[in-house]
Amino acid sequence: MGELGKKNNKIFIGIDTSCYTSSAACVCVDGILADKRRLLSVRPGDRGLRQSEGVFQHVKNMTELMPQLLGGVDAAEVGGVGVSVCPSGRENSYMPVFLVGKLLAETLGATLDAPVLGFTHQQGHLRAALVGNEALIGRPFFALHLSGGTSELLFADEKLNVECIGGTSDINAGQLVDRIGVKLGLSFPAGKQLEQLALTAAERGVLLPSSVNGTAFSLSGAETKAAAAIDRGEDAARTARSCFDLIARTLAKTVENAMELHGAKACRDFLFAGGVASSGLLREMLAHRLEGSGARLHFSRPELSSDNAVGAALMCMDALAKGETGGDPE
Repeated sequence: MGELGKKNNKIFIGIDTSCYTSSAACVCVDGILADKRRLLSVRPGDRGLRQSEGVFQHVKNMTELMPQLLGGVDAAEVGGVGVSVCPSGRENSYMPVFLVGKLLAETLGATLDAPVLGFTHQQGHLRAALVGNEALIGRPFFALHLSGGTSELLFADEKLNVECIGGTSDINAGQLVDRIGVKLGLSFPAGKQLEQLALTAAERGVLLPSSVNGTAFSLSGAETKAAAAIDRGEDAARTARSCFDLIARTLAKTVENAMELHGAKACRDFLFAGGVASSGLLREMLAHRLEGSGARLHFSRPELSSDNAVGAALMCMDALAKGETGGDPE
């Protein structure tokens, strides 16, 4: 790591302590140097963690991940530290788990005499999703951020300032996947397991209701109907496939409505980010449903779809290269 950092003078550290993943990364202009992550532990049968438990696990995880990340790094090589400080830039966007990362970043910055820049967790997701989609950098685009904590339709400008223009009115896509998965006996988080189960079914089972109004959508009705189908003994694999089919139908309609309702933005590029967007099955279903719509679909690399610190590190590098040294997002 040290030699590659020296070649380009500086490396940039990223830190993200989200609801379910502790992560830290190093990047330079040549790419990603290191990416360390650890999922938080959730008890079998549970569908989430209390924030206090999340904070405790982040502290424990980071004491192990940071030495692994920084081993052999010369302090003089570090050009800056980027950190996720809140879920999004909107009012009252706050979760205690992000304080662990912020404290760690500020301590690291002071120790290394390096600038510390704060970003939103959502911005980090989008910036990480732009790896491999560099044609979108510096251009406006729509984005669908799909995870257990967020399911939003966003519009990002040339500087990656984000405006929420739609999304779920109740539960998130990741919550739907996890709740159906747990009810089927899978462990939390259930996304990858539910997808593997769905791939064993040739067709969907029960038709789950898709509710889309403009660029807003609802998923709670689908959860209720899926739970009832499971209670009736519906085949597990077919029910799993029904879940992904429902999400694909809902998102495809949202994309079509976004192009119609926000045509003044003259944009047909849609970037998909977040853990739910890592599903190969969902990507295939979306591409099929939106074929011929005029929408240009861009998907994040699967390994950079879930929560990670790479985006925060890249945003720090980008901002400092432009001479920006701003603090936390408003």
